[in-house]
Amino acid sequence: MQIRSIAVFCGSKTGANPLFEEHTRQLGKLLAEREITVIYGGGNKGLMGAIANSTLEANGKVIGIIPKMLSEREHQHFGLTEITVVETMHIRKQMLYEKSDAAIILPGGYGTLDEVFEMLTWNQLSIHDKRIFILNSGGFYDHLIAHIHAMDKEIFLYSHPDNQMTVLNTPEELLGYI
Repeated sequence: MQIRSIAVFCGSKTGANPLFEEHTRQLGKLLAEREITVIYGGGNKGLMGAIANSTLEANGKVIGIIPKMLSEREHQHFGLTEITVVETMHIRKQMLYEKSDAAIILPGGYGTLDEVFEMLTWNQLSIHDKRIFILNSGGFYDHLIAHIHAMDKEIFLYSHPDNQMTVLNTPEELLGYI
């Protein structure tokens, strides 16, 4: 399946490591150059703002989906190609999944982890079969990846994690898959 749109899940903060924002901006530029639409949570703060702004700066297309309750907290982005304000987080996530051909996970907090695990679960249950990439900037997800492999070793998963997710260490590695 050719990837024409990708859901980007990431933090509404930039985190402590400057590499997180650097990789996010590199990713936005790479996606724009390949005419891949970025679909994300609609905010203008943190890594969310960095992915949107870097994609737009490179003349890319960005679609934001944000719940009303977060439009102020995440500082809704008003310069996007398209923005949809929805009632709930559940509707937001469902629309993000429906509009994307694949997903990439960047550093983030609880919300990002929620989205990662929902995507992995939906893949496991055959609700969708979208590619899931994890951008492991500076080893941010090393512990999580190790834990997922521990779940597999203890026979709690239905398929090997490497069949469900592809771990990348740099944004450029994504180019081999799109």
